[in-house]
Amino acid sequence: MREAAAVPGVISATDPFQSRSVSPDGRYALVQVQFEDEAAELTDAQREAYGEVGQDIDGLRVEAGGEPATSVPAMGSAEIIGVIVAAVVLLITFGSLVAAGMTLLNALIGVGVGMAGLYALTGAIELSSTTPVLALMLGLAVGIDYSLFITSRYRQNLLDGLEAREAAGRAIGTAGSAVVFAGVTVVIALAGLSVVGIPFLSAMGLAAAATVAVAVLVALTLLPAVLAFAGSKVLPRGRRDGAGAAKKRENFGYRWGRGVLKARIPVLIVGIVGLGALALPTLDMRLALPDAGTSAEESSQRQAYDMISEGFGEGFNGRLITVVSGPDQASTQAAAQQTARLIGGMDGVTAAAPPQFNQAGTTALVAVIPETGPTDAATEDLVHEIRDQVDAVQGADVALTGMTAMGIDISEKLADALPIYLVLVVGLSVLLLMLVFRSLLVPLKAALGFLLTVGATFGITTAVFQQGHLAGLVGVDTPGPLISFLPIILVGILFGLAMDYEVFLVSKMREDYVHGDTPRQATINGLGQNARVVTAAAIIMIAVFGGFVFAHDPIIKSIGFALAVGVFIDAFIVRMTIVPAVMSLLGRGAWWLPRWLDRAMPNLDIEGEKLRGAAPVPAPQAEPEYSGRR
Repeated sequence: MREAAAVPGVISATDPFQSRSVSPDGRYALVQVQFEDEAAELTDAQREAYGEVGQDIDGLRVEAGGEPATSVPAMGSAEIIGVIVAAVVLLITFGSLVAAGMTLLNALIGVGVGMAGLYALTGAIELSSTTPVLALMLGLAVGIDYSLFITSRYRQNLLDGLEAREAAGRAIGTAGSAVVFAGVTVVIALAGLSVVGIPFLSAMGLAAAATVAVAVLVALTLLPAVLAFAGSKVLPRGRRDGAGAAKKRENFGYRWGRGVLKARIPVLIVGIVGLGALALPTLDMRLALPDAGTSAEESSQRQAYDMISEGFGEGFNGRLITVVSGPDQASTQAAAQQTARLIGGMDGVTAAAPPQFNQAGTTALVAVIPETGPTDAATEDLVHEIRDQVDAVQGADVALTGMTAMGIDISEKLADALPIYLVLVVGLSVLLLMLVFRSLLVPLKAALGFLLTVGATFGITTAVFQQGHLAGLVGVDTPGPLISFLPIILVGILFGLAMDYEVFLVSKMREDYVHGDTPRQATINGLGQNARVVTAAAIIMIAVFGGFVFAHDPIIKSIGFALAVGVFIDAFIVRMTIVPAVMSLLGRGAWWLPRWLDRAMPNLDIEGEKLRGAAPVPAPQAEPEYSGRR
């Protein structure tokens, strides 16, 4: 106790024998420490001194718990893993060290600028410890993807015989336009988190959105200048002399596209049924704010949590506070006594402490110890039951609070806001995609495909982190409810990324259709020319997000895992398999738009029709294969 009181910034450390915080068997004692500043404002030196309290006392085991013992998520190793994998994938994809290094460097510059601006804002705006990690995670992933997409189109332009400056300009006019609208979709989804009305969530969304916006700006400004400067060095050595322009090879994307179109009905049935089955655990999904019980087993806060549970019961970690406020001392005292008796006699309550009054006697605190832990479903039911019961107390206002009650309230608010947020984000993005593709069915198909993605992602994440299936493979020591803001964060980020892949693939289909290809051949060409790029982009994103699974913080771990799984499902199952199957079924109807709506909407021309000259759509004819063979 004396050592705890001597920690810099501590204003009180209670004697457990005076506060009766000793277990019935006398083996455990709880020293409650009060700092002058909030936990977020504590320095590293204060946290270190707090963690060393009692470590040199022989014969006693002392563990530091509570918010001061919670470490701030560190950045470094996870990002390095992602960058290394990204470099390898880019090198394999491009076959050129110049192209790979230039693309990666461009993305890192964008992330650096975005993160510098974010940290500059911390002097005026308070951000949670998770916010910079999320912004870095997203900025790095989309920065690499956007640069990859534009560089790939530039290389194709060079192989088609264009000189470097013209190739860079056309790459920005086509792929760059797609990047703009893909980025705008991500920004809309992230900025939309502000509608929930929870400050820390709004800050997370806006910070990540700003980082993505910077990545888009860097890809549209710095990258084309570097591309024009690099010239043909972005090509493999064997193709820099122009020999590759005359000879086109049919790659795996074309073969995959033909296979999907040939078996489109079985593909749709297997894909939709399979993703639906993966989504089933979502029905059992529970949400809660994290507590020390889900921290790594070797951490001090987890050790302290387990010791408190052993000595005093698990409910002692989820203490509730009832606040009684009346007009005068007599009314407050009577109401507080009634509240303590009422709560103390309820099922699920271990004890209700005697009321503690302020100096004026007009406010009282009644501490409540539930029988179950802070994230237990029974504790959530108890909170609602207590609130219902104390409504009958006369003469004073009675409210229930505490970290456990606050966590339950935030989780419920987020759950209620999720459908509204989903409708808002999906609705705005459908309108945006309608402008991009000048179609009604393509945006609706994109939105429905996203619902399959997010449902399956929720199901897999619930099965691993809550139900504990294969939890050991991702370092989850103790399965429990998902972090309450994970679903809404996941919806925002995954929707933006899903629309990225949709724009990358379908914009090429639209481009070839506008320039004369049949719907079937345009679909095959969209996969043939962009499957390699989308595959590389998805692998890079999975590596970047998956690297955060190795983090010790359970919040970062679950977000990284869910995003990695979601990107895998959306890129490889939904966008590269289900989407082309649906596009082939829709045929020309995929690009149908009422004439009045067509005239009313602006022509955004992301397929670069004005760059090459408008080409009329030919009359229906036999569909040629890319290689000239049937």
